[in-house]
Amino acid sequence: MTNTSGGSLLVHVQRALRTVWARAIAFTAFAVLFALAAGLVGAWIPFEVTVELGQNSVDAILQIIATAMLTATTFSITAMVTAYSSATTIATPRSTKLLIADPTSQTALSTFTGAFVFALVGIIALSTGYYTEQGRTILFFGTLVVIGVIVITLLRWIGHLARFGRMADVIDRVEDAATAALVAYVRRPTLGARELTRLPEPSFPVAVDDARYVLTVDVARLDALAHEHDCEVYVGAMPGSIADVLHPLVHVSTPPTESMRDRIRAAFTLERHRDYDQDPRLGVIALAEIGSRALSPGTNDPGTAIEVTAALQRVFTSAFRVDDGEIAPLEHDRVWVPRTHMHDLLVDAFRPLTRDGAGFVEVLIRLQKCLGALAATAPEHRALLRRLSAEVEARARGALPRRERAAVRDAWPS
Repeated sequence: MTNTSGGSLLVHVQRALRTVWARAIAFTAFAVLFALAAGLVGAWIPFEVTVELGQNSVDAILQIIATAMLTATTFSITAMVTAYSSATTIATPRSTKLLIADPTSQTALSTFTGAFVFALVGIIALSTGYYTEQGRTILFFGTLVVIGVIVITLLRWIGHLARFGRMADVIDRVEDAATAALVAYVRRPTLGARELTRLPEPSFPVAVDDARYVLTVDVARLDALAHEHDCEVYVGAMPGSIADVLHPLVHVSTPPTESMRDRIRAAFTLERHRDYDQDPRLGVIALAEIGSRALSPGTNDPGTAIEVTAALQRVFTSAFRVDDGEIAPLEHDRVWVPRTHMHDLLVDAFRPLTRDGAGFVEVLIRLQKCLGALAATAPEHRALLRRLSAEVEARARGALPRRERAAVRDAWPS
């Protein structure tokens, strides 16, 4: 059976830590330990630490926390689901993954869940006589600490909800993810391996049985495998691309054994959906989708398309400003990896906006200014950016009156 997940243990751990359930489990486990520790600590302390408490005062406070936190947890889940649905509707479905990984919302939900469990465990322990008098006092002070954490988290969560899932928030999140992935790609365009320009012969493919997206490639593992078997490994499926029967993961210079095939597949993380981590194209595609949706006849929001164009300009400016000294040297000499060409990235970013913004002179002018500024930032890409500018002008000629066409043409800096 084909291994369709693969990838290093570190990759899976990093992805798990970005999920809400991992943080919720951690907070819940800590809450249970915190509630039960009061009884143990009270028994171990050699001196008395007691405070005169009213009858059932701790139990009453815990009852209030349990009720309030159950309500707060339900409200938080509703707010998060509403934000995910809103982002899918007004922006792009590709943005929901970034909202789901939002640490502030995850912390809020986990804190409320943990506080609810803490109160529940405390109530049960009190009803069974688990705590001594000293233990009840320690539980009381622990409850005050929990209340303080709840108040701080609730205030942060209220402030966060004011912009969570709104259009500006979604654009900022996708821009940050696109910038991080693109800058990382520019610094390591071949992931520390040799650049593959042409597949040599003979070579032997290693494929998977079904169609999955490649999320990450563990080049170090492939290089170690190549040294072990004294062969060359030519990567064919890069992060963001589909791996299937016709598009192998790699080609190997020697016939691979079945064991070697399994180890090669284990170096790839394969899933049904793309991820932003090692995929430089997904971020710019997602931004372009947001701009294109804003320009649809049903939305008719050129202002958002202009904001997206500015975000794309910042993304590519950050990538173009990477110094040659920041580019990683060759680390894996037995692995060959193809580059993602800058032409493809720029076309992915600006062609949808050029096509869908043809009837909006303000959008086309902003595109021209953006392309001109990028050409000034990266003169080595000026010819490519000028071709994209010519495409903008061609769209303007087919959709705008003469005066507006001239304004679009003159927006490119001479």
